[in-house]
Amino acid sequence: MRKMIRPCGLHCIKINHLGVTLGGQEILKDINLHIHCGSLNAVIGRNGAGKSTLIRAILNDIPHTGNIEFKDRENGRIQKLKMGYVPQSMNVEKQTPVSVYDMIAAYQSSVPVFFMRGPKIRQKILEHLRIFEADYLIDKQVCNLSGGEQQRVLLSMALMDSPNLLLLDEPVSGIDQNGMDLFYKTIYHLKENYDLAVILISHDLDYVRRYADKAVLIDKTVLKQGSVKEVFGSQEFAQVFQYGKGEA
Repeated sequence: MRKMIRPCGLHCIKINHLGVTLGGQEILKDINLHIHCGSLNAVIGRNGAGKSTLIRAILNDIPHTGNIEFKDRENGRIQKLKMGYVPQSMNVEKQTPVSVYDMIAAYQSSVPVFFMRGPKIRQKILEHLRIFEADYLIDKQVCNLSGGEQQRVLLSMALMDSPNLLLLDEPVSGIDQNGMDLFYKTIYHLKENYDLAVILISHDLDYVRRYADKAVLIDKTVLKQGSVKEVFGSQEFAQVFQYGKGEA
């Protein structure tokens, strides 16, 4: 699949000098990234390189140094960044009597799930599920969803607030080949048709090569960033993955 990297549109996101120290141990140091809207940015690295920690820091879930800027190209304003997040999986106990509709409606509203909701909310949820070919799941119990179905539901939830940045932390872990293909094609569709940027943590280098616009190789700090071709062909990449023998 041929990929075209478009110039930064109305919005751009800059991560400046981000660092994380936990329990006296420096996990991330001086991370600097410029994320363009309409682009899929894959963060890769060996196990323990700090990839998931980077996502947690961007979400402000853990203490960190540095800052994140969100700028409007039209007027240069710094405004609040709206983020959507899709984790690896949902932790839902078996026999939990909550449907996909109940879960998403509760996420969107402060009203308890057992209160009646109007048809407008159901229609909105259906519309977002339909983007990911998941509208048929609306009345299915969350505890009975497959791994691939969970990810499509989580993506629907993440997009309902129209985020500027979508964060994906190894979202296809444990999903079969068909599910992975559908997931990446859907993400490619999103970045081409929605005004958002995507940061994807991934260990699947083949899919990164096929679908990502840019790659960021990290090991505590940024070792190499640029086009996928540039990063995969770099000396830093070869050293980290030992010419294909390393673990992502």
